Amino acid sequence: MKKLINQHPTKPFRWLLGVIPFLILLLFYVGASNARLAENPNDKLLPAFSSFTDAMQRMAFEPSKRSGEYVFWQDTASSLERLGIGVGISALIALTIGVMNGVIPFVRANLSPLVTAISLVPPMAILPVLFIVFGLGELSKIVLIAIGITPFLIRDMQQRALEIPAEQIIKAQTLGANTWQIIVRVVLPQVMPRLIASVRLSLGSAWLFLIAAEAIAA
Repeated sequence: MKKLINQHPTKPFRWLLGVIPFLILLLFYVGASNARLAENPNDKLLPAFSSFTDAMQRMAFEPSKRSGEYVFWQDTASSLERLGIGVGISALIALTIGVMNGVIPFVRANLSPLVTAISLVPPMAILPVLFIVFGLGELSKIVLIAIGITPFLIRDMQQRALEIPAEQIIKAQTLGANTWQIIVRVVLPQVMPRLIASVRLSLGSAWLFLIAAEAIAA
């Protein structure tokens, strides 16, 4: 008899196992929603699915009477634009400072303590300051995203650069490469995959900061 650790489900059974948790959550929501609506038909905490479909129909497929725009798509596009700009700026800053910190000891001694100190500050704690300095417009939301995820990305890029074997750096120097050539030809190709993975992992936090800023500024 095979041990459980060595058993693998078939593809149809894997799909079934993946769907079961969603069905359980769906049934739980329907039961809780029906119970609350039975006590109070106007309850908004757990609305019925008909309320979801009505709201989606109104916001996504009917133009706003005030602006003439499709609110759902317009707001989604605006949020994605803010998120993309914020994450893009963070990735660029992190790649630059992180690689420099990891490769050049003088830069690491100068900037690494500052990055560590900034990473310890909760981004949401400085949100009121950002609104005062940058206003309630787009800039404050983008800055919050950048402040929120950039320190994490910088430290991750720095760590990845430090993990590059010293033998590779020495061989590049032996072949006559200067500092810039070592960064471009040896370090960057090895840290870029890590940057992509780190950005992907930070998207959840970036969304959180964006939603918080939009909710407060609304």
